[in-house]
Amino acid sequence: MTRLYLVRHGPTHAKCMVGWSDLPADLSDGAALARLDNYLPQDALVVSSDLTRAVATADAIQGSRTRLPHTQNLREIHFGDWELRTWAEIDAEDPVRIKAYWETPGDVTPPRGESWNQVCTRVDAAIDQLVQAHSGRNLIVVGHFGQILTQVQRAEKLTAEEVFAHRIDNLSVSEISKSSKGWSIGKINHCP
Repeated sequence: MTRLYLVRHGPTHAKCMVGWSDLPADLSDGAALARLDNYLPQDALVVSSDLTRAVATADAIQGSRTRLPHTQNLREIHFGDWELRTWAEIDAEDPVRIKAYWETPGDVTPPRGESWNQVCTRVDAAIDQLVQAHSGRNLIVVGHFGQILTQVQRAEKLTAEEVFAHRIDNLSVSEISKSSKGWSIGKINHCP
């Protein structure tokens, strides 16, 4: 069995849509990072998205764990022209599309961005590659809200609408396992 500990990066404090924009994480809460480090298995391999906020969070909790190269395919949702803009700004310009994107996620895309289905395909492939390459190991995957939700959706066999009801806090852990019987879910949004 391969166990995945999906960790959301530290907060950016941005009040807008942050996908592929490379904002730093606020990692000043040393106590929260220490609790997270202590909770995670010491024998785990650590991998992250290639965005600074995920890389820095992985650095902060790595300790003596082995680090794998970070990967672009573990990035957050690509919001395209909506990057670094607020809901209100986008709603004023394109209310039908933004409402459809969040309320009926699937094939709707932001201009020059990616749909929820495209995010799932990209992240599923990256996670499958990690599981295949490191079968039977514990893997700490430091990433993003959307990236984590793709795996919760897959493990729980939820619709996109259902998975968006889950909350994924910064510096939280969601646990998923892959065995010969398929995917199973453990804790979701656990804040040690």
